[in-house]
Amino acid sequence: MSEKIYGIDMGTNSLKIYQKSAGVAVHQKNMIAIVKRKDKEPLAIGDEAYSMYEKAPKNIEVKQPIVNGVIADFTAMQIMIQLYFKGNYGKKSGEGLSANGNSEFYIAVPTDITEVEKRAFYDLIASSSLKTKKIRIVEKPIADALGAGLNVKDATGRLIVNIGADTTEISLISLGGIVQSRLLKIGGTKFDEAIQQAVKKKHNLVIGMKSAERLKMQLASGIKEKEEVTYDVMGRNLITGLPNRVTVTNHLIYEAMSESLSSIIDAIKFILEKTPPELSMDIMHDGVCMTGGSTHIKNLDLLIQQETGLSIMKMEEPELTVVKGLGMIMENPEYERMAYNLQESDFH
Repeated sequence: MSEKIYGIDMGTNSLKIYQKSAGVAVHQKNMIAIVKRKDKEPLAIGDEAYSMYEKAPKNIEVKQPIVNGVIADFTAMQIMIQLYFKGNYGKKSGEGLSANGNSEFYIAVPTDITEVEKRAFYDLIASSSLKTKKIRIVEKPIADALGAGLNVKDATGRLIVNIGADTTEISLISLGGIVQSRLLKIGGTKFDEAIQQAVKKKHNLVIGMKSAERLKMQLASGIKEKEEVTYDVMGRNLITGLPNRVTVTNHLIYEAMSESLSSIIDAIKFILEKTPPELSMDIMHDGVCMTGGSTHIKNLDLLIQQETGLSIMKMEEPELTVVKGLGMIMENPEYERMAYNLQESDFH
């Protein structure tokens, strides 16, 4: 039977839970659907809740408990975690997740957030109905680098760029610690909102976030492509109020996203400018490691390469690097020191 030791990566877009000796046991949308009444009964969580997003009646609220990388709705997030450890949501190979008095939790938290925001991740588990023996905190960039296969223990500088749903975290790592870090409130959601506005302005069509995301997946590119590619999208005509279908081009999507992409490039350059010379040599040699679900965007690696002159390393499953890194810390005693009790943590 698998040990009751878990690593949790609470991303804006998805929730990932790693179970020691069993691997990634949960990878679902980080969403919850709640019935609007006094008891606020949860109706669905994860992928099931996401299927209700933008389609639910007024008496059902579908929300993301994590916004901009931090806990925006503590109660909703805690309910979700508890539900995964009760019932069938967390089943893998016929065995559900459970937390007894000897359970241990490793929680990934962003580096560049406040102490209060970091404490909320710890309190989420500590004050829940889950019975725990130990709760450890892991800085997300460290788990990210480990999950990407980087050696973070030596004196070599590693630059890792995690472009997620709501945030982009750019971190310089050496000797198992973080030398520089910057968290931007820019990610896949920001891209989707920009696409929504561009379609509304160009075609007088109001589309939902899911439709904007589909346009991003089909047409987005980090660099402007010469060949025009199109994709049809349906929405509500702003003038007539009636359903309508329009054809959107990849050039419109590129223009919509260009400002946010430029901000990410500027932040990477800012970190590079602050990097000590000896570590700069390491980055010149090894390049940039890209992780996070939004790195699936076509040619995003080519954009960063062109703007920085550095080589780019992409992951096959960039959205899972953090939770896999938590797994490495849990499975390998040599990485144990990279997890902290909140009291002994040296977060700043």
